Amino acid sequence: MTNPTPTTMTFGEEQVPVVTVSTVVVGTGSAGYCAADRLWELGHDDIVMVADKVRAGASRNAGSDKQTYYKLTLSGSEPDSVREMAETLYSGGAMDGDNALAEAALSARGFIRLCDLGVPFPQNRYGEFVGYKTDHDPRQRATSVGPYTSRTMVEQLEKKVRRNGTGVFDECRVVDIVVSPDGQGGTRVAGLLVLRTNISSGSGESPFLFFRCRNIVYATGGPAGIYAKRVFPNGQWGASGAALRAGVNGKNLTEWQFGLGSIKPRWNVSGTYMQAIPRFVSTDADGNDEREFLTETIADYGRLISLVFLKGYQWPFDARKAADGSSLIDLLVYRETAIRGRRVFLDFRTNPVRTHFDHSELQPEAHEYLRRADALFGTPIERLRHMNEPAYRFYLDRNPYIDLEKQMLEVDVCAQHNNGGLTVDAWWQSNVRGFFPVGEAAGSHGVYRPGGAALNSGQVGATRAAQYIAAKGDAPLLTESEFVQAAVPVLGAALDLLSCATGRAEQGTPDNTAEMLSRVQELMSEKAGPVRSSASILEALEQVSAWAGGYSDEVSADPGSRRSVNRTFLVRDILTTAHVYLSAMADYISHNGKSRGSVIYSDPSGSLPRKGHGSEPDEELDLPDIFRFRLDNGALDDQVQETALPCPSFVEIGEEPVATTGGAVEPLPRKVEFRWRRRRPIPQDDEFFENVWRDFRANGNIY
Repeated sequence: MTNPTPTTMTFGEEQVPVVTVSTVVVGTGSAGYCAADRLWELGHDDIVMVADKVRAGASRNAGSDKQTYYKLTLSGSEPDSVREMAETLYSGGAMDGDNALAEAALSARGFIRLCDLGVPFPQNRYGEFVGYKTDHDPRQRATSVGPYTSRTMVEQLEKKVRRNGTGVFDECRVVDIVVSPDGQGGTRVAGLLVLRTNISSGSGESPFLFFRCRNIVYATGGPAGIYAKRVFPNGQWGASGAALRAGVNGKNLTEWQFGLGSIKPRWNVSGTYMQAIPRFVSTDADGNDEREFLTETIADYGRLISLVFLKGYQWPFDARKAADGSSLIDLLVYRETAIRGRRVFLDFRTNPVRTHFDHSELQPEAHEYLRRADALFGTPIERLRHMNEPAYRFYLDRNPYIDLEKQMLEVDVCAQHNNGGLTVDAWWQSNVRGFFPVGEAAGSHGVYRPGGAALNSGQVGATRAAQYIAAKGDAPLLTESEFVQAAVPVLGAALDLLSCATGRAEQGTPDNTAEMLSRVQELMSEKAGPVRSSASILEALEQVSAWAGGYSDEVSADPGSRRSVNRTFLVRDILTTAHVYLSAMADYISHNGKSRGSVIYSDPSGSLPRKGHGSEPDEELDLPDIFRFRLDNGALDDQVQETALPCPSFVEIGEEPVATTGGAVEPLPRKVEFRWRRRRPIPQDDEFFENVWRDFRANGNIY
């Protein structure tokens, strides 16, 4: 695999290397590699890949006890269809129907492709790919290869891309996207500016690198870096800020998925970890004063152990299940950590509440599952190892090493997935022509999604983007002189920020990039996590806007530290993202948005969770008023919220209007604009074969 050789070009007084290529794929996760491979297979091989760190990212390093891939049913006698699967996805609320239909239609194609590349999805002796039900799934469409489904996907896709010979530029932090007019009143991709984090200051070589290109496939993952409490692995940051600054619209940015996860290491404690029914305990900050805190609120033993069990396959926090269902567990954990300032642990060594596990008091659903698993015995660790030995061994192989037979596991309610993201059409192209967000960077999901739908969506979006680029992505490149004019202010803004940051450090101000990163993350987790309010969002928005507006006047970066220089641009990206996301949350509340998905919005006129069992099931529990909420009940399911930073401005230079900025020059805070629209319905196209065949044969008709 050989990377193309850059050509040095002059931008004002700066000389910066430039790689000229048709398409840049940003991100080396499963969606990015899929896009690169699909492009190559379709004959569009003038491509390179860019990554901040090839071995990092959620696809390669995240998972769960049985990480799920969601696809069309491919076994048994249970009926299923593309339309029915599309309806399931669409029913999650606020999802566009063309995306739902495409994700259903291409799910089998993407899945079989992975099988052919060597991902060992289980099949029976006759070749049927058997499945199971996942959350928000009426069928048995889910499958898995174990804890590392997405990692296995990445490994096999990476092997294929390497065989193709596609070049990969590693250790490149996205700084900004260069855009230009598209001649139709909008903008199009012109290039990408990155910081080469392996270039030391004083080397005499510019740390910056430009890509002059027609298309960008943006597979950067979700903006994990905006939260402190997150299950996302170390090294997964996202780069949504650069896209937002370049005028790419956001979509459903309010919709995050939260759930219980271990802190060190970061990992979802879903599935068998909960079905083994561990004991929940909290301690003070020093690990003392141990309390089994669930019993304070859930006095009924049978209900308590049944709710813990249900967290296994109702793992994401769900506002609908917070009133009297399993998501009450998440709220009680949140109360311990976020409100009381305590630490929470799972103890697999001892049964909850009683020394003896009294399975006779389990609710029927939980009892039947454990009976069929032959796990109605022993301690939580004995049940866990009996049902899922790899789930136990996972923590033995981590750093830090944890033996669940001897140690407790610290957990919290953590950000796990952004269901919203950057806006995409039916071909995963954004409102900026030539810019294609795929994977978690794309806002293709709605409020709810079936477990594992994200892995399928990444493969489908990458495939659709590659198809469109191969067929239609041939817009002319900017000439060298046009590109220089478009890129000069983008580079100038980056140089100015870096000069301010390093100059401040040289004058004696301590490096504060790590501190600035931590404070915005902690603020977001505290004010804009799974429990939010109008007051908390507005308070966070005011603070983040102030930090963003004064960033260049405050940041100090050690010029001799590549990590510090890297963080200078990372923090700016996270501040941009947090500013836009908080603005979207505030707008959602002003739009009369109520609790839905994986978030409750505190409402003084709302209700507290109920006892939900016994002689007075509707009696409210004794909980803080912050947990009072009212459900949305689908009121906004047919609406999509889109967000936009002001579009880049242009001036006349020569004969062609050229972008003066990719959004990098004007500092934040910038006013965020909003548009609410009806979600696009599921298309009802003509399915008569002869008509479809004719359109398919005609050049470009399906695009």
